[in-house]
Formats: sequence, structure tokens, C-alpha cells
Amino acid sequence: MLSVVAGGLVMGLLFNLWGLNDYMNIPAYQHLIMGGFAFGAVYMATDPVSATQTARGKYIYGFLIGFIAVLIRVFNPAYPEGMMLSILLLNVFAPLIDHYVLQANIKKRLKRAKLAIKA
Repeated sequence: MLSVVAGGLVMGLLFNLWGLNDYMNIPAYQHLIMGGFAFGAVYMATDPVSATQTARGKYIYGFLIGFIAVLIRVFNPAYPEGMMLSILLLNVFAPLIDHYVLQANIKKRLKRAKLAIKA
């Protein structure tokens, strides 16, 4: 939940710096209470079945959900509720996130094992 909020805040702050239209000028904290953002962050994004399974992957998954939800809300004013779409999109990419997190862990462990063998 914390990473979803962090992703939404970061995207909101980036849009506040850019500020080309009225939706970009909405304060970053208001994106967290508009629409179903809070509901999605607490109840829908934390679904253990369709989310990532690794600890680091969960942080990446949550951050990207918040990031994309605010991105959808700002760039498509006809679709103000981007939370559900961002959760569905990241559910598709959850296995890919887990794969890359595991591959990074394997590479780190192999490097550590090679150093132990040389010593």
C-alpha cells in the first residue's frame, strides 16, 4: 500500500512541476483522495493472487500502479478512474517483474559464489 501511495505522489509531483494543463496542476496529495485511488490501493492492489510474489517485486508493482493510475487520470480526462486500469495492466506484468527480480538475485548470488571460490 505504501508503494502505491508513493508512486501516486511521485507522479503527481512530476506533473505539478510540468503543469501544462489543469489536471497537471491538481496538488499531488489530492490525487490520493480523488476517485477510487485509496480504495484501489488498500483493497484491490493488495490482492495476493494476481500480484507479484517477491518482496522487492511487490514494491515495484505497487509503485507502478500508483504511477500509472495518476498518469491515466491526467492524460485521459474522459477516464478519471485510472486505478482499475493500472491494476489490471500491472497484473499482466506481475510475472515479468518477478522474473527480473529473481534473475537479479541469481546474478548477485553467482557473483558472490565466484568471489568465495577465488578466495
